[in-house]
Amino acid sequence: MYFAKKAVEPIEEEETDVWACDNDDCACWMRDNFSFEESPICPLCQSKMSKDTRMLPVLQNYSRRQS
Repeated sequence: MYFAKKAVEPIEEEETDVWACDNDDCACWMRDNFSFEESPICPLCQSKMSKDTRMLPVLQNYSRRQS
């Protein structure tokens, strides 16, 4: 018998606004529309975070403000 793998559908990605930690030793980042504050502090190392963009899979956040 021959069992073929199902074809993997490509995941749609888009350029997304994120907050990235300014500390070089920390790899923390979060999507802008999933953050709780206008200018968040890194939850791991308590450093300042700055705006950045990344190519990420498309997600919808219906529970937050639409900006």
